[in-house]
Amino acid sequence: MRTRFTLAALATALVMALTACGGGGSSAAQGDLAKVKDAGVLKVGTEGTYSPFSYHDPKSNKLVGYDVEVAAAVAKKLGVKVEYVETPWDAIFAGLTSKRYDAVINQVTKNPEREGLYGLSDTYTVSEGVVATRADDDSIHSLADIKGKKSAQSLTSNWAQVAKKAGADVESVEGFTQAITLLKQKRVEATVNDNLAVLDYQKSTGDKAVKIAAKTGDVSEQVVATRKGSDLVAAVNKALADLKADGTLKSISEKYFQTDVSVKQ
Repeated sequence: MRTRFTLAALATALVMALTACGGGGSSAAQGDLAKVKDAGVLKVGTEGTYSPFSYHDPKSNKLVGYDVEVAAAVAKKLGVKVEYVETPWDAIFAGLTSKRYDAVINQVTKNPEREGLYGLSDTYTVSEGVVATRADDDSIHSLADIKGKKSAQSLTSNWAQVAKKAGADVESVEGFTQAITLLKQKRVEATVNDNLAVLDYQKSTGDKAVKIAAKTGDVSEQVVATRKGSDLVAAVNKALADLKADGTLKSISEKYFQTDVSVKQ
């Protein structure tokens, strides 16, 4: 999932954290919920290029996807409308800390670094990492087999780190679509990514030239990200709990994945 990090975003977040320690930053974040309620709008940062989570329908060009619907459902539970702010992944956390939007709902993977820098909600998606290869390539059967091979990855993603740790020669790409393109052009031998993204690609395109060759062994949990200390976290958690209880998250999950990805299987 989207666990990518940038030095700029990290630096911005650290500055904000230090400001909060000095006074004022934390109390300001505590007023986020009131500001959202007063405005009547929850502004959500999302990519708009990451199918099936956040992307544009090729027929209508409307922003759609699993995360898009989750964001709309959360906003509805908060009693406000949702406004999507489309942002490249590598700038998405900088946009959050600079207050371009109130939250990021774009398959943000929960990890210790992010827990220290941002306010993270409870889990709303669970997934696992896989290695995708060309269907005619029988040289990769495990993560260890990508050692010495070229793997297309977004450099700031957690998947890039997984590939590097396995000994792959990482080729930088902007996102999953470009990674698949390079893979099919035989410019790389693999790409490490989220199983849900790969499965959706296969389902939506019918492309039999790409296969899942191996699992990475990484299970990740995706959350909503807000600014550190934000009182939106508790409100979002309540919304997510209600959406799980009334079956909304399950319904959205089954629409896109034919299974409930909001809980561990």
